[in-house]
Amino acid sequence: MQLKKVDPRALKDNPDRSRRTKSTPRADALLLATIKLVGILQPPVVVPEQGGGNGHVIEFGHRRVKQAIAAGLDEIEVLEVEASDDHGAMRSMIENLAQEPLNPVDQWRGMERLVVLGWTEEAIAAALGLALRRVRQLRLLGSVLPAMLDHMAKGDMPNEQQLRIIAAAPAGDQKEVWKKYKPSKNDPKVTWWNVSNALTKTRMYAKHASFDDELARAYGIEWVEDLFGPADEDGRYTIDVEAYLGAQQEWMTNHLPKRGIIAEVNSWGEPVLPPKAERVYGKAGKSDRVAMYLDRNGTVQSVAYRMPAPKTAQGNGASPSDGAAETQGRPDVTRRGIGMIGDFRTDALHEALRRAPITNDTLLALLVLALAGRNISIASGTSDDVYGFARMDRHAVRLIGQDGKLGFDEKTLQQAARGALIEVLSCRQNRSDSGIVARIAGEAIGADAFLPNMGTEEFLTCLSRPALDGSCKDTSVLPRLRVKETRAALVAHFAGGRFVHPSALFAPDAAALANWLAKHEAIPENEKDEPSAEQDNAGAAPQGDKAGPFREAA
Repeated sequence: MQLKKVDPRALKDNPDRSRRTKSTPRADALLLATIKLVGILQPPVVVPEQGGGNGHVIEFGHRRVKQAIAAGLDEIEVLEVEASDDHGAMRSMIENLAQEPLNPVDQWRGMERLVVLGWTEEAIAAALGLALRRVRQLRLLGSVLPAMLDHMAKGDMPNEQQLRIIAAAPAGDQKEVWKKYKPSKNDPKVTWWNVSNALTKTRMYAKHASFDDELARAYGIEWVEDLFGPADEDGRYTIDVEAYLGAQQEWMTNHLPKRGIIAEVNSWGEPVLPPKAERVYGKAGKSDRVAMYLDRNGTVQSVAYRMPAPKTAQGNGASPSDGAAETQGRPDVTRRGIGMIGDFRTDALHEALRRAPITNDTLLALLVLALAGRNISIASGTSDDVYGFARMDRHAVRLIGQDGKLGFDEKTLQQAARGALIEVLSCRQNRSDSGIVARIAGEAIGADAFLPNMGTEEFLTCLSRPALDGSCKDTSVLPRLRVKETRAALVAHFAGGRFVHPSALFAPDAAALANWLAKHEAIPENEKDEPSAEQDNAGAAPQGDKAGPFREAA
């Protein structure tokens, strides 16, 4: 390595230099002014001309040599180095990267030169300090139409997502699209969104597939690696949408649960359930059914739903709001929202019955309450109806020993009692609803703490505008002009927290509670000791009275 003075006009350009993109006139003018003022600060690097000649070839510093000639300099200093096996390709690229970052097109061209000279992708990544994935991404530019590459080299680059779509498209498609969207004299910039959108083909990703490789081969699916995707995710995809959806459909058919259905989807991507079916938003019950469907990404999804109970005689049921008065116009919470609250309450109640501390006295009181639930049928010998008791057997057997006698410890009794209560108590808005007793039980054991975050898009759409605005209280969210903007702000606010709508709390409405207590007053003690004359004559309770410690008020 030595410093020499040479005539800049005698230096020859390196045909394999890395930077191919022309510099801007402004940058050239600035460099020329600097050379005229102070000369060349960093000598260009040259190598001896191959073949025994006395000339020199520029390895890097082409712009400096060019502007030195323009400045009229007869001599400049250059640094002569020995020629390398790769003709200075790697040194030239490193120098250019250090001076000013090469645009992606020039980086790719430089890498392709190195690959031709025998460099591996791993070696290029290590030498340039780049991630191997980045090297492979840039090499995908080899699939981009040359006319597009020339325009990108001018500095008008698409973003990474758009570039990924363009590089994955066939050359013929790129050519046709480029004819339509290439720049004109009046508009030299390219709207890359239009280009990528025109080349977009639906991709179905392996990470969303439920089927295995065997079924994929059966449908002729060939996965393509998405090198522009996140490094920590399975980026394989296929554009054979029909084959992908066929494989997903077959997988759903083979794995459909008992009494399950494969549902179609509407224009919003939501499953279309059978007529009169009610979607379950909490944990599915044993009698609930499952609908499987494919969402817009081709992913297998499932929802639970239940069919309505047979209609009962008027007066046997209760209103969804446990006696709350009807209001004119849209209620604060829609019927769908009330159904969701019932599911949330039931799940929270059951979780509290499993985990919350409950004393033995409270447990006994809860069992009495559970037997007073309106979803309980009593088999007194006068009817063959034993609905609701067959499922209780599995809890009762835990308390009976091999000799047929009661035999248990306190822990077993607690577990059996909790399990029986879970079977019986429900707040769901169907025939399993235990009524107000389930809410009293939930309040007693602190089930409010087990309610989920209800600050979701799905639930908040069930609120009226006044109720939605009221939910902003005690938060940093201010009601917006548009309802959906208020809802979106609340969803974002509660994304990392917890919101429970007041109407979902277990404590029953005071008026509803008073009404229930008045209708189900306890039988006085003296009435137990002195049966009425009517009872003595009939030998049984009057028609309409209920067996047990509760009766209907006259």
